[in-house]
Amino acid sequence: MFAYKRIVLAVSLVLIASGCSDVGPNSNSSAPQPSASASESQAQTAVSAAEIEAESAKANELFEDMFMERAMRSPMYQSYLGIKRDQDKWDDISEERAHEDLAFQREQLERVMAIDENKLDAQTRISWLLAKQGLEETIADFQWRHYNYPVNQMFGMHSSVASLLINQHSIDEVADAEAYIARLNALPTLFSQLGDNLELRAEKGIIAPKFVYPYVISDSRNIISGAPFDNGEPSTLLADFSGKVANLDIDESQKNSLLAAAEQALLESVKPAYENLISVVEDIAEQADTRDGAWKFPNGEAFYNNALQRTTTTDLTSDEIHEIGLSEVARIHNEMRVIMEEVEFAGTLQEFFVYMRNNQDFIYPATDEGRQRYLDEATAYIDAMRERLDELFITQPKAEMIVKAVEPFREQSAGKAFYQQPSMDGSRPGVYYANLYDMGSMPTYQMEALAYHEGIPGHHMQIAISQELEGIPTFRKFGRYTSYTEGWGLYTELLPKEIGFYEDPYSDFGRLAMELWRAVRLVVDTGIHDKRWTREEGIAFYVNNTPNAEADAVKMVERHIVMPSQATAYKIGMIKILELREHAKAELGDAFDIREFHDVVLASGPVPLNVLEQFVNDYISETQAAM
Repeated sequence: MFAYKRIVLAVSLVLIASGCSDVGPNSNSSAPQPSASASESQAQTAVSAAEIEAESAKANELFEDMFMERAMRSPMYQSYLGIKRDQDKWDDISEERAHEDLAFQREQLERVMAIDENKLDAQTRISWLLAKQGLEETIADFQWRHYNYPVNQMFGMHSSVASLLINQHSIDEVADAEAYIARLNALPTLFSQLGDNLELRAEKGIIAPKFVYPYVISDSRNIISGAPFDNGEPSTLLADFSGKVANLDIDESQKNSLLAAAEQALLESVKPAYENLISVVEDIAEQADTRDGAWKFPNGEAFYNNALQRTTTTDLTSDEIHEIGLSEVARIHNEMRVIMEEVEFAGTLQEFFVYMRNNQDFIYPATDEGRQRYLDEATAYIDAMRERLDELFITQPKAEMIVKAVEPFREQSAGKAFYQQPSMDGSRPGVYYANLYDMGSMPTYQMEALAYHEGIPGHHMQIAISQELEGIPTFRKFGRYTSYTEGWGLYTELLPKEIGFYEDPYSDFGRLAMELWRAVRLVVDTGIHDKRWTREEGIAFYVNNTPNAEADAVKMVERHIVMPSQATAYKIGMIKILELREHAKAELGDAFDIREFHDVVLASGPVPLNVLEQFVNDYISETQAAM
């Protein structure tokens, strides 16, 4: 692993200001540099190595305690981490608990502030400031805690409880099965709190647009369809529980007893919980309208500006992001025209979009065989890329990863593709989920880029490596800065091309199509939430400027609407990573090593973009000093 011999004090201090790096296609910004008085410098010099070691050890112990304290307050997060302590419970999502959490966060911040930052080594100082900033932002954002839609077509407790039970709640012994049943029986309380949350937001005028509710209701009804709810095939949860219990090394009478208890819990707890939730959702749906943007919220403009800053870790304004998007759309269109000429297509770019959109040669059949072929070929792309990793990376993940189709119960509303991290102990692999419900939305010319983004060298490399890092606190391993995470994912769609992948020009067109998709996101997200575009205007912009199917455009715009700012992260993050790489190349010339650059990006875990910039600047300085 490339390791810093030193990290200048400036790295640590940049975080005192929240997200202050500028990002743009031609920007060459640097993180703000601190100034220290002579007396401060003398005080820092006077600190002994023993004091630094002691205070750093104290701080790192605090960070570990704080991470586990937070995890222990969330039974659901424990399951994602592979911790089984409270696997018979759900999270408490009541308003009372929200205020308790605020007090808890303030108490944690006090403990962080009690650490003497002047007595920390460089890496611990970074951790201290990341912890400080994270808590300060969480506390500041308490005012916006209701500015979201707790159930929608992208995520929510209505679908995440089933997803967690299926994907995270393993059953390795009888106690695990009993905890699963306990969770089924605890669902009415959780969904009662969820209903209260929805009604509280409705009172504040924070109601999702009308299109959201049919998705939520459909997903909820899917979970209570099938046996034992009716005479159909086993329901999603019963099939999951039965399959897991079948693998236990216990006698049949114990298995039958567990199955009977699970069926009773499904009928007496799960079914009424979902029925009551559906009733609440139907009532709120009657109050919904067709206004789509965050501008409709009380203080909606301030909320959206804050969301953009949190998402991008920059101070870019909505107008600036909108203009970056338009510029990138124009650039990518020009690159696409080159490929259009290469394949000898006679017509305009928009006509080529229609051709690519409607050409059934790029669509596998919506059959079991067609879907399996897609999964097999996506896996093959990832396997081929895995063979080339030594050329690009020093640090590589130990955790395995697999490719799976999104489960039927959520495939109609889930996104096109996504990655699920491995468990903390590595016993559960990372998963690239491909949504194969609508095969028309998964053209084969985009398959290669999508596999790289979600799998290798994309999110699996980044997230699994982060979890496996040594020498940094756990909270940094599991931290998430969307612009960093998704910027890396988009960057790694381009990276394979630079070593000879995308040999098929149509596949390379697919790569550009996916980058174009992220550029359009900058335009449409800001259009909807700041410029008051309608859902239909957003869909039209996608259809007119990309080759994707209209169904893709509909899903994407609906995602923009329920997740303000989130989709701006990808392109802003990619632009910054590429800018930093080109800067390092220009400064180092022949001494530039792509493997070392990637270690600089990945080997300290997720960070805001301004901190990443300072890391790269330090790498440049250190390499130059050794030349």
